[in-house]
Amino acid sequence: MTELSYIAYLIIAIALTRWVARTLAVNGEVFLVDCFGHDEVLARSTNHLLVVGFYLVNVGFILLTISLGAEPVTIAEAIRFVATKVGLAVLVLGCWHFFNMHMIARYGRQVGRWVRENHGAKPA
Repeated sequence: MTELSYIAYLIIAIALTRWVARTLAVNGEVFLVDCFGHDEVLARSTNHLLVVGFYLVNVGFILLTISLGAEPVTIAEAIRFVATKVGLAVLVLGCWHFFNMHMIARYGRQVGRWVRENHGAKPA
């Protein structure tokens, strides 16, 4: 039962991570373009870096938390085990996402202006 729970957790959590990363990448670029003063090159680059960071943090968190909690023996315990781990991953990642959005909204234009001034780039 334990091995099946681990496999279920990994499949669900990693699939969810892929779906969220794709959704954020596709829909977040518009937000980043606006936050970076319509500098599309900077927005695309930042978007890609955020996706890579998202994968690293999520997969690392998923792998680290696999050993937490009592190993399930019954089907009911296995369901609780998987649900708790996936729920914890979703909650932590959601908080991380809103923190990132807040920081980008707060400092995005300043970063875009700094990049243009120091590297001579013009908004696309």
